[in-house]
Amino acid sequence: MSHSIKLSIVFLNFNKLTETQFTCTTLQSLCAERSDIEIIAVDNGSEDGTNEYLQAQAHIISLSLPDNQGIAGYNQGFELARGEHILVLDDDSCPANLAGIDHALSILDQRADIGVIAAHIKMPDGKPQWSWHLPKSEVFGVSPFFIGCGFIIRRDLFAKIGWYPDDFFLYQNEIDVSFQVRMQGFEIFYDPECVVIHRGSPSQRPNWRRIFFPTRNTLWLIRRYYPQPLASYMMGSRIIIGLTRALCFRELRYYFKALKAGLFTPIQKTILPHMLRNQKDVFFRQNSLLHQLLLKFRGSFAP
Repeated sequence: MSHSIKLSIVFLNFNKLTETQFTCTTLQSLCAERSDIEIIAVDNGSEDGTNEYLQAQAHIISLSLPDNQGIAGYNQGFELARGEHILVLDDDSCPANLAGIDHALSILDQRADIGVIAAHIKMPDGKPQWSWHLPKSEVFGVSPFFIGCGFIIRRDLFAKIGWYPDDFFLYQNEIDVSFQVRMQGFEIFYDPECVVIHRGSPSQRPNWRRIFFPTRNTLWLIRRYYPQPLASYMMGSRIIIGLTRALCFRELRYYFKALKAGLFTPIQKTILPHMLRNQKDVFFRQNSLLHQLLLKFRGSFAP
């Protein structure tokens, strides 16, 4: 690995030619004068011309995979990365500017205890794309998690963790990495100056995927990282919460498949220490039926 490369930008593509073209054009323009940044694009077996387009880009390192491997496709791009740090993007997300990226990199240089910088995610119209993964204020500070369409991570740390969990395919991979980062003794910080524009939306994905993978992968996370009896309560909550969503999306078949895989696939347990569970309390609240009911109750009485 050559540390003359400060940053590797890695993004994954699958049958989104127009979005990929926009992302490539934007990144090439932003990085045109930067010899310390490399751009790596991984194509997940696209059949719409995306792969051919990427292969023709002189200033992008392109990796072609034979089929759609889900988020595991990222891992082959991460392996190629030569940078000290990796900026992870989606095929429909881009930094707003390099000044914000450089600000985040300077923080990583100054703070050896920080392993991940969570970017401030905005929509194309400039509105924040808030999520429970991030703090709800635009102030630099500790973040419980990060969003996969925009974050910077130390390459050595990421490699030690083992990159993304390659069996997740889609959804919740950021949660697993966040737990692993903290268990390695590193912090996750949110930097509002590091802005990433996200043009897409998870709602564009097929409904069955929005039921199957979040349900299965969340059950895997709970079984792996949480002790009993807390794990049983969270799993019971997730089963009920998932059933409610499955009924709304009319995807009961994939919901029950997710339950089978989520509950009976063998899991290697790595229990989070009590202190770290408290720091990741937002994940518990997302998977606590009582907390979700209370949230709905409060919302119904909001002015």
